[in-house]
Amino acid sequence: MAKYGRVLATAAFAVLLGVMVPVAVAQKTDAQIQTDAQKQLSNKKFSGVHVQVQDGVVQLTGQVDRYADKEDAQKRIEKMREASTVRNEISVAGAGSVSDAELFQKLGKQLVYDRQGYPSYPFNSLTLQVQNGIATVGGVVVQPVDKDSALGLLKNAPGIQGVVDHIQVAPVSPSDDRIRAAEYNAIYGNPQFTKYAISPAKPIRIVVLNGHVVLTGVVDSTGDRDIAGIRANQVPGVFSVQNDLQVAGQGER
Repeated sequence: MAKYGRVLATAAFAVLLGVMVPVAVAQKTDAQIQTDAQKQLSNKKFSGVHVQVQDGVVQLTGQVDRYADKEDAQKRIEKMREASTVRNEISVAGAGSVSDAELFQKLGKQLVYDRQGYPSYPFNSLTLQVQNGIATVGGVVVQPVDKDSALGLLKNAPGIQGVVDHIQVAPVSPSDDRIRAAEYNAIYGNPQFTKYAISPAKPIRIVVLNGHVVLTGVVDSTGDRDIAGIRANQVPGVFSVQNDLQVAGQGER
């Protein structure tokens, strides 16, 4: 038994006369933090990254091949509890080597085909803008994995310097799932629209949020656009239908 007046120390506290008293925990030096940070970035893809630490602030400089690598470097350092702040000044290779127009065309096509063959595919609708190498992606997807897939595609694209995420994941809703299935049957069950089901490059996208339906994509004619809208409106339980289908060659309405 310890007598009164003795201090029983633990890793974080001392017991003194029955009172819990915080014990100072030794803080790591900047040199130690830098060594730990370099271990976190020992992967080959970070070979061009440099680490400096001052007053607990970790500064990352240098270059990586993909924006995804820059983001991953920051996440690895943020896991270190001793790093008070992370300043990520890593540059991404290929800045300006690919024009915004080229990136838009290439990535836009890849997003159209992304998740092809999965049940959620016809119900995902994404938008894309590219400015100064920064890709801004928006729209609605059915599942979190659909969002992760789209973001991963952009972040690993050569020439992309950053990604701004505005993608909305639709809330879980059995009612919306029923409407999605009914809308799919109403539209793609029409032989006139078989061509859109066959060609992933130009599907009619069916977005459903809280009973409201939005049709997006590109169709071959005004007639196809109008018929798709009519059939979408015939599904029971739908609160509204917004027909945003574009007609090929006519630009945005």
